[in-house]
Amino acid sequence: MADEDDDLDNLDEAWGAALAEQRGGGDDDEDLAAAWGAALEEQGAGSADDMASQWAAMIDDSEPELETASRGADRVLNQEEIDNLLGFNIEDSITRDQSGIRALINSGMVSYERLPMLEIVFDRLVRLTTTSLRNFTSDNVEVSLDSISSVRFGDYLNSIPLPAILGVFKAEDWDGFGLVTVESSLIYSIIDVLLGGGRGTSAVRVEGRPYTTIETNLVRRMLELIMVDMEQAFSPLSPVKFNLERLETNPRFAAISRPANAAIMVELRIDMEDRGGKIEIMMPYATLEPIRDLLLQMFMGEKFGRDPIWEGHLATEIYAAEVEVDAVLYETQLPLSRVLSLSVGETLVFDVGPQDSVSIKCGGIHLTDGTLGKMDDSIAIRINRELRKPKMTLAAFERAMQKGMEAS
Repeated sequence: MADEDDDLDNLDEAWGAALAEQRGGGDDDEDLAAAWGAALEEQGAGSADDMASQWAAMIDDSEPELETASRGADRVLNQEEIDNLLGFNIEDSITRDQSGIRALINSGMVSYERLPMLEIVFDRLVRLTTTSLRNFTSDNVEVSLDSISSVRFGDYLNSIPLPAILGVFKAEDWDGFGLVTVESSLIYSIIDVLLGGGRGTSAVRVEGRPYTTIETNLVRRMLELIMVDMEQAFSPLSPVKFNLERLETNPRFAAISRPANAAIMVELRIDMEDRGGKIEIMMPYATLEPIRDLLLQMFMGEKFGRDPIWEGHLATEIYAAEVEVDAVLYETQLPLSRVLSLSVGETLVFDVGPQDSVSIKCGGIHLTDGTLGKMDDSIAIRINRELRKPKMTLAAFERAMQKGMEAS
């Protein structure tokens, strides 16, 4: 070990001398090589052979690692691997499965709350539309609800398969717009049924031509029936009027909201034996905002959020409750000076006769009128007319209470 250390020291001194010589003699590579050779000769042949063998062993040991690192650095991803990394896969786009960077980008979309009552509304729409289209086409029509989902408006417009007819409708009471899309197969099926097409034959589709006036008018008539059914479906929650404003064949002309805005998309499947197609109803969340609180309530039977058991219990308890009722014979207004001047034993004369009606009040509220009489040994009052109905409805009372709570 001592000899090897001495050899290394001598080699370092020879290398330093060679470098010093090189600095003094210029930048000639031949001089540097000559100086290095002289240093090796001075060191000795045996030491040079040992150093050469050690250097070769070091190169052999590091060669696999350098080859692996070089191969990893020079490797280039192919297009399929890049698409999988970014999430831009055609098959996943068709099946609406998202992964990679695309999933991270789309996850930025706000997770909108579920609207339980909206599902009940469109279930009613399915039943109503089934009956309406059966009467409209005189055929065996079956309407089914495929899905209810949240989409971005811009993504939905880009996903509409063309050719198609898009109907723009307005919810008058909500001051919002909606979109209903009828796909091509359903358009030709409805036209074929209404114009007497034979059963068992598929609808003939002519490529490359726009829809005729007759075809457009027949589709408009079908959409108007669906608008009427939608009004009836929403009526238990909120009265609304849907007006079909126009029909479009280009999705760019049916832009009723910003591309990034969220919307509810409902897919309805219409089957007429061996023919049929889909209708998609798209309503932005801004359109449903006026009835958002109503759509958030849970479904509790056929009365849309009401519990009949609780209603019956409340009615029974109210019917069994005891209420204090006052019979007012006479009322008048006196000045304060007259009241202060009353003395003990003074008599007040009422301007009322035995046959005059008596006012019946509860908590200061006038309910009805009656006639004073006697039954056995008790004073009785006979009701002359029915109780006066309150002018304020329950809905108006709830709104007034809510405003009062907000003001406080």
